Amino acid sequence: MNVTHLLETAAEAARAVGPLLRDAFRSRPQVRAKSDFHDPVTEHDRAAEETIRAVIASRAPGAIVGEEGGTTGSGDLTWYVDPIDGTANFAAGLPFFCVSIAAAAGGEVLAGVVYDPVRGDEFTATTGGAWCNGVPIRSAGAGRDREAMLLTSYPGPHDLALEGEEALRGFGRLVESFASVRRTGSAALQLAHVAAGWSDVTYGTSVSPWDVAAGALLVRQAGGVYLGDPLAPGGYLAHVGGFDLAGSCLAGAAPR
Repeated sequence: MNVTHLLETAAEAARAVGPLLRDAFRSRPQVRAKSDFHDPVTEHDRAAEETIRAVIASRAPGAIVGEEGGTTGSGDLTWYVDPIDGTANFAAGLPFFCVSIAAAAGGEVLAGVVYDPVRGDEFTATTGGAWCNGVPIRSAGAGRDREAMLLTSYPGPHDLALEGEEALRGFGRLVESFASVRRTGSAALQLAHVAAGWSDVTYGTSVSPWDVAAGALLVRQAGGVYLGDPLAPGGYLAHVGGFDLAGSCLAGAAPR
């Protein structure tokens, strides 16, 4: 498959919803719950995904797996679409959310875009490299916990339900071990920041492919490490190249 064409399609689809999301940002849109009140959705999530699906269907049709619209279409090519990764942030007016789109075939992610519509940062990757706004990026930074910035969603409601107070103790160990810990609320954008070397480590225990497929490709093509299967639900851990994971307090938490 022509990965350049796939990337151009993903980028066009992401940019197409930029004006919509910027106009709606900080409008305090009405929020509805999906699985529970921790899992919000707005009318703008659905509208953005419809636009993205239309662009993909016109340029590089295949199966589309979207957070809001489920799976449609068929073929050897599969698109993974999250129209707003970080909906809670978007709905509240916190500027840390993005559009995440990835194309995969044969169990491999071939192209991906993570687009931050507020800052205008467009992170792109193919099997041939990774870029931010067209400039090559390199995933490099801290070498050990005590120097590193960790971006994480842990512990989330799922972790608390499974682990109880041990999840809180686990978070305490992260705070003690890392130089800084931030819970930013968008796995895709967290991965993009690690790919760019703007943060050092990111970790989560419960994500879907539309959350991480594009970001995983970004990290790997920028020279960082992504652990976990980006095309299956589950956990992930990613870090900049040269980071000492074996000596990290997260060593035992890394997906195999």
